[in-house]
Amino acid sequence: MLKPKTVTMLELREDAERIVDAVRRGQRMVLTYRGRPAMRLEPISSQSTRDDDAFYQLADLADHRGDSLSNEEIDRVVYGT
Repeated sequence: MLKPKTVTMLELREDAERIVDAVRRGQRMVLTYRGRPAMRLEPISSQSTRDDDAFYQLADLADHRGDSLSNEEIDRVVYGT
């Protein structure tokens, strides 16, 4: 898979069709908002998600006693990344 490219909100507004086409062809991108990474743009796999994907077990992993976790912390807990 290709290395993620950075794209700004302005670039997305001005050339969304080209950016979407690049993502559909496999280019992963990081969208920045006011100079900071805001989200990932990546193609959706043609493979369907497996029933045992850890994402579907999030409710079982939830612990309402503590503080909320960041997205990065959730990824580490769920996917070990």
